[in-house]
Amino acid sequence: MPYNFVEALRWRGLIHDIMPETEDYLNANQVTGYIGFDPTADSLHIGSLVQILILMHFQKAGHRPVALVGGATGMIGDPSGKSDERNLLDTETLQKNCAGIQRQLERFLDFDNQSENAAVLVNNYDWMKDYSLIDFSRDIGKHLTVNYMMSKDSVKKRLGSDAKVGMSFTEFTYQLLQGYDFLYLYENMNCKIQMGGSDQWGNITTGTELIRRKSSGKAFAITCPLITKADGTKFGKTEGGNIWLDKKRTSPYKFYQYWLNTSDEDAKNYIKIFTFLSQAEVTTMIAQHEEKPHFRLLQKQLAAAVTALVHGKEELESAEKASAILFGKSTETDLKALDSQTFLDIFEGVPQAEIPVADFETGMDMIAALAGQSQFLTSNGEARRALKENSISVNKKKVTEDYRIGKEDMIADQYVLLQRGKKNYFILRGV
Repeated sequence: MPYNFVEALRWRGLIHDIMPETEDYLNANQVTGYIGFDPTADSLHIGSLVQILILMHFQKAGHRPVALVGGATGMIGDPSGKSDERNLLDTETLQKNCAGIQRQLERFLDFDNQSENAAVLVNNYDWMKDYSLIDFSRDIGKHLTVNYMMSKDSVKKRLGSDAKVGMSFTEFTYQLLQGYDFLYLYENMNCKIQMGGSDQWGNITTGTELIRRKSSGKAFAITCPLITKADGTKFGKTEGGNIWLDKKRTSPYKFYQYWLNTSDEDAKNYIKIFTFLSQAEVTTMIAQHEEKPHFRLLQKQLAAAVTALVHGKEELESAEKASAILFGKSTETDLKALDSQTFLDIFEGVPQAEIPVADFETGMDMIAALAGQSQFLTSNGEARRALKENSISVNKKKVTEDYRIGKEDMIADQYVLLQRGKKNYFILRGV
């Protein structure tokens, strides 16, 4: 094996629970292992990125990764870590979500059939859709007692005195269905290990127990800790919601900024988890960061590595150029290269004024642009004074009173950025 998979996860802080003998078995064999992904949306978010990276490490270590999309279990909803029952999704929405997740996973794992350990993508709907309730109850349900199933934390929390609501039979069966997934993959793909977040330990061990009782086989399990932030707020969330892997939901610029704004304490943790840097490289980088924390070396390396991984080098370069715009290191050319969404992301919250496109076509007077039509500045007199002080820029370019704003100044054929001084921005939006 190129390297010890478990040891790689251990120093990165990615081992929470591990079944006895798992590490020895992985070191001695080329193993097929899987992680399941819940299709609650048509994109994964950065909370799921940890599981994707674990599969990438697994494949890098010479093992065969299986990514399972829960088309069947997604119809029920995993109760693990939840205090309320999830809304059930219709078939059309689930199919759309599964297709979206499948496209994303294909960007991270090597599915080339020529590879000895090519990744495999499966959907549990394929083996559950024709399985009748009677047959499932006879073949699978008889192997696990209700007592065993009720001993799981995901069940006990929902049945305890502190629970807001009880647990439906639908949710109660979830662990049995997930356990059957493991059994099915064990019997049909020689899959010997399931991995996941620490909240999945109960569901995963149901699978290992089912394999033991029904097939007299031995299977293994590893879970990783749920990622947290040092300040107690939820990882992967902002005021605007989740940080998604789909750039239509979270632009590469916002994605890059999320990592760039990580605290020092979190960056020391995340640089291990979300990059493929070696232990020696990480140790050196943390030491360099601690010498000059104001340079934010860890955050820059983290943001660059994760953005390149998820969105590619081209999008990373665009995000880096866009980030430089706010700090005065950019040119008019950089600004005009922005697409509409990135421009709005950068200047989120900056006041705007709607201006008829015809005004840009004929050439807009600077005094009108600053005061009369936009109210960026309070009066024509203030506008003239600011222009004489050489403190006004159009798209990062200093201008004088005789400058006229034309259609060629429009960014993404819609916006013009006005600026007074270093940080006072205003947007003219063509309508």
